[in-house]
Amino acid sequence: MKENKTLRTVTVTRYITPLREGGSLPALAEADDEFKYVLKFKGAGHGTKALIAELLGGEIARTLGLPVPELVFANLDEAFGRTEADEEIQDLLQFSEGLNLALHYLSGAINYDPVVTVVDEKLASQIVWLDAYITNVDRTFRNTNMLIWHKDLWLIDHGASFYFHHSFTDPKGHAVVPFSLIKDHVLLPQAAKLAEVDAEFKALLTTDSLRSIVNLLPDEWLQWEGMELTPDEIRDVYFDFLVTRLENSDIFIKQAQHARQALI
Repeated sequence: MKENKTLRTVTVTRYITPLREGGSLPALAEADDEFKYVLKFKGAGHGTKALIAELLGGEIARTLGLPVPELVFANLDEAFGRTEADEEIQDLLQFSEGLNLALHYLSGAINYDPVVTVVDEKLASQIVWLDAYITNVDRTFRNTNMLIWHKDLWLIDHGASFYFHHSFTDPKGHAVVPFSLIKDHVLLPQAAKLAEVDAEFKALLTTDSLRSIVNLLPDEWLQWEGMELTPDEIRDVYFDFLVTRLENSDIFIKQAQHARQALI
C-alpha cells in the first residue's frame, strides 16, 4: 500500500517578530488556525532550496520517529508586508508572497545545552544517523538546532541539509560520498549505536515513504532560474539521491564511527 503524506496549509494573519538568531531571518507569526509558527521565507537568502531541505529533513525525521514540530505550508498574501516599517523585513515579505514553510512554535522551549542535558546513546545515534544521511551541516556545539520542550528533546532547522542542491551537479555522486562534517556533530561522542540504528532506520525508510515525502514539494518551489528540469524531474533527483544514499549508508556510517573514535 502506497503512502500518501500531506501537510496542512495555513494562511499567515499576523507577523509578530523577527527571530534574528537565524541567518535567513525567520519570524514568529500567527496563522488563521490561531496557532503561532516559526515562519521560514522563500524570499530569504537560499530561497526555496532552504525550504525544500527543511521539509525533506523534517519529514524524514518524523518518519523515523524523531520529535519534530509540525510542518505546515504557510500562505503569505501579497499585501501582507505593506505595513511593515522595517524595510529589510518588508522586502523579505514581498519577495515571499505565496507558499512558504512554517514550524509549529514550541512556546517556552529552551535551547539544548550539551553541558546541562545528556542525550542517551540510542537517541544520539539516531540523530547523528539522520544528519549524516541528509548531509545536515548545522547541528554543532556552536548551533545545536535542538530544543528542550516539556523535558523532551526536539529537532528543528534542517534548512542547511542537502547541500548538493546548491550546485545541483552530480547528485548521484554526492549520494555515495562520506559526510566529513559529521566530526563536528554535537552528539557524536554519545552516538555509540550507529550500526544498530542503521539497520532499524533502513527498514523504516521504504521507497514508498521516501517518494511520498519528496512528492510533498510544491511546484512553486521548483521553478528555479536557469534550470531546465521540470518540477517532476527535480523531485526525481531528490528521490534518487535519498534512495542511493540509503542503499550506501555504510559509507556515511563508517565515516561517523571513525570520527567518533577520534574523539573518545
